[in-house]
Amino acid sequence: MNKFLIAVTAGLLATSALAEGHGAGVTEEMLANDTASTGDVLTNGMGRHLQRHSPLEILNKDNVKNLVPAWAFSLGGEKQRGQETQPLVHDGIMYITGSYSRLYAIDVKTGEEIWQYDARLPEGILPCCDVVNRGAAIYGENIYFGTLDARIVALNAKTGDTVWNKKIADYKAGYSYTAAPLIVNGLIVTGNSGGEFGIVGSVQARDAETGDLVWERPVIEGHMGMLNGEESTMTGTLNATWPGDMWKTGGGATWLGGSYDADTDTLVFGTGNPAPWNSHLRNAGTPVEGNAGDNLYAASRLGIDPATGEIKWHFQTTPREGWDYDGVNEVVAYTDRDGNKRFATADRNGFFYVLNREDGAFVSAVPFVKDITWADGIDDTGRPIFNEPNRPGDPSAAADGKKGEVVFSSPSFLGGKNWMPMAHSPTTGLFYVPSNEWGMDIWNEPITYKKGAAYLGSGFTIKPNYEDHIGSLKAIDPDSGEIKWEYKNDAPLWAGVMTTAGGLVFTGTPEGKFIAFDDETGEVLWSFQTGSGIVGQPITWEQDGEQYVTVISGWGGAVPLWGGEVAKKVNYLNQGGMLWTFRLPEQLASK
Repeated sequence: MNKFLIAVTAGLLATSALAEGHGAGVTEEMLANDTASTGDVLTNGMGRHLQRHSPLEILNKDNVKNLVPAWAFSLGGEKQRGQETQPLVHDGIMYITGSYSRLYAIDVKTGEEIWQYDARLPEGILPCCDVVNRGAAIYGENIYFGTLDARIVALNAKTGDTVWNKKIADYKAGYSYTAAPLIVNGLIVTGNSGGEFGIVGSVQARDAETGDLVWERPVIEGHMGMLNGEESTMTGTLNATWPGDMWKTGGGATWLGGSYDADTDTLVFGTGNPAPWNSHLRNAGTPVEGNAGDNLYAASRLGIDPATGEIKWHFQTTPREGWDYDGVNEVVAYTDRDGNKRFATADRNGFFYVLNREDGAFVSAVPFVKDITWADGIDDTGRPIFNEPNRPGDPSAAADGKKGEVVFSSPSFLGGKNWMPMAHSPTTGLFYVPSNEWGMDIWNEPITYKKGAAYLGSGFTIKPNYEDHIGSLKAIDPDSGEIKWEYKNDAPLWAGVMTTAGGLVFTGTPEGKFIAFDDETGEVLWSFQTGSGIVGQPITWEQDGEQYVTVISGWGGAVPLWGGEVAKKVNYLNQGGMLWTFRLPEQLASK
């Protein structure tokens, strides 16, 4: 579509929306009310608590079998890599991001493109785990998203014109950005990616109107924070849990973004693996007194003051981390059956944690995958009970000094659960967790930091744990830790999950199936073949009295790039790039 037609189309849409009493910018109140407001989807997670639950029940267990496509939209071109976006819907327009840092505005009634923005990516970008983007944010008159060269861009939501474009970090040092931004009280809050390159994870908050940096909080101890253009406070205490100068390249990327708990006015961000992977270089390979080798605040969840960037609390899921068990997985705010305000998170390390929402204190933890080897359990304080022989060996102790002892560890470094978001149903009280049953041969190697180069100090080969499945969607009771039902899938699960008040659970598979399950029994009630692997995030909304469901299809992500034997098992899967929207047939919609 040429620029003249884009402008005319956008103008007509804006005029039509205003005539219907719409067209006002998105407000903080609208973001806070996103879950209950079923006519749009304004936040990543369908609510900043990240429950990914809709109160809509037009679609239900009885009629979902009749769901059919309403329209489809192709991302087109040759950029067919992994499509991990979660769509947003507002004022008659759907917004999706695509691989290689693209953003599209689409008419929700027809599926026709209104405008498209392609970031001008420089040569030399260093994306770790595919050229993906997980979604945008909307506020005021603007739509925001991040780019693979570690920038954050604000566009006019109606026209796609650039409002501002700001640098998050130096892409030449290995930084990138793939998460959906988070907006709270007029601030656009971002993390960063690049943990495999010895970067330093941080959280930044900008004025949404201007893009000006308000505060920054590095998440590795020893680094100074910033507030209103001046140094604020140091993160942690210098060298308390890091030896020497290792903290300067300590990793901890905040690459999945965060959530917001309105009840406690707290941002919650997860942090990635410490760098390098070789834990012996970080004095984490040997048990020490206290927490001297924990390498804070890597592999942790942090509660952050949204006004100042100060850390309120932390919970470290994997202290002394040595298997690439990032702590970034989403933290979901919910209320348990006894009325207690809780957080839940299913960690890459294979344990499902419940925390107190007031202070992040440990409540409980249970394994949600079957064969955890690196720890024998979690103690009463929330600290792992390490299985020390399962730590990859120290290369300096090897005869040639080049390769430490190889161990088989489970889960693999891609995790019992990776980035793909789980969902919660307030109706059943359950969490629906996309997990994978796999392990790895892993060993440590010598490594020194070099700017812009991989900083691992480890080698690995991923292997399936079972012949009949890798992926496993599990319904977990957070109060008891009991797994109520399980759906096994041949290939790894890498898509997000959504629940509805109609008793449905939606997710997709790499084999291309978009599936609706009974939320109580796990029975498959409906499926649709999309033509490519699903690694995106479904949404649902109401339009003209009908309930619509949308998901993006397009195989890619980390599994084909890092999956070892698993990658070979699924190398037949086709790439794509297609957005599918579903509804009930018109004659059934009113029944």
